[in-house]
Amino acid sequence: MAVNREPVLKRCKALGLEPSVLGIHKKSKRDVNAGQRPKKLSEYGLQMREKQKAKFIYGVLEKPFRNLFVKASKQKGMAGENFLILLESRLDNVVYRLGYGRTRSEARQIVGHKLIHVNGKCVNIPSYRIKAGDVITVRDKSKDLQRFKDVLDVTSVRIVPEWLSADHANLSGTVLNLPSREQIDVPVDEMLIVEFYSK
Repeated sequence: MAVNREPVLKRCKALGLEPSVLGIHKKSKRDVNAGQRPKKLSEYGLQMREKQKAKFIYGVLEKPFRNLFVKASKQKGMAGENFLILLESRLDNVVYRLGYGRTRSEARQIVGHKLIHVNGKCVNIPSYRIKAGDVITVRDKSKDLQRFKDVLDVTSVRIVPEWLSADHANLSGTVLNLPSREQIDVPVDEMLIVEFYSK
């Protein structure tokens, strides 16, 4: 399986992203863009950077990322909005949004280790698409793990999105509905991604 091993903070700096977007709250000595001359990018360069930002934020590799875009473009409505909604609907992202993973990467690992159940059934596929009404829970055997107590200590201050309902006492959550574009707070211009793939 392909893995991107480039240092996260270095990648954030290259893409002009704050580490907090990924759930990393590391104090830096200076701003990610401090001391840098703003580079003038071509139209293609801007489109490519937005695509790279979205891939990096959600932790998706090129082939599944493009396949998801193709699926989004076949749905009714705006392809860009559909695309972001599909990315937000991934199980690993939902586990992160509920606060059961400090980062999406950790949430992906938790799902891969079979610690998450969807509607009572074990699901270990990070890209699994959740639907409105789905109930996501940490499996009973794992609820007392120190790991989740440590995670909640960090994520308890994080605001759970309106489209989700979290029950931290029972380590579970419910998908109230799929998110709208206004409810997705990632700093990505999805229209540039649409333009990139439309060439």
